[in-house]
Amino acid sequence: MSSAPGSENRKGWSARDIAVTGALVALLEISKRALDLVPNIELISFLFILFTLFLGWKTLAAAMAFATFECVYFGFGPWTLTYYYVWPVLILLVMLSRRKGRTGALYYAILSGAFGLFFGFLCSLYTLVLSGPRVQFAWWVAGIPYDIIHCAGNFFICLVLFGPMHSLMSTLRARDLL
Repeated sequence: MSSAPGSENRKGWSARDIAVTGALVALLEISKRALDLVPNIELISFLFILFTLFLGWKTLAAAMAFATFECVYFGFGPWTLTYYYVWPVLILLVMLSRRKGRTGALYYAILSGAFGLFFGFLCSLYTLVLSGPRVQFAWWVAGIPYDIIHCAGNFFICLVLFGPMHSLMSTLRARDLL
């Protein structure tokens, strides 16, 4: 969403930024629908990691648009509303990692796996507010087997796709297409 490398810090949004954000949201939605039949295996975490590494904080706009589209598509409910805070947490973690100079497929695969492992906990936080700590704990614990699948899927997806997709994004940036 920036015209030149490192320009994600400039103020304002260009027509290109808006178009790139739309394309990112489309890619997120297509990848989500493509894997809907496979429980807790998704490309969304990996894509948010990749987008954040290249586009910085502007990735938050794609996250908010994605969350809104999910709410419109599935209906507004507590679990869809969690997307408004869950994806920004991942974006924040990647931004902090990027600031500390973290690079490489293995590092981000571990981060993505850990995020998958704690995804259910993060999503269960609304039950803490609505129903109290016992319900939240029960809801979270009941989902741990799915969180383990989510963890493994995220780890391997990121480990396998990080190198080629990072190269592709670097090429797009070099050609001034991001």
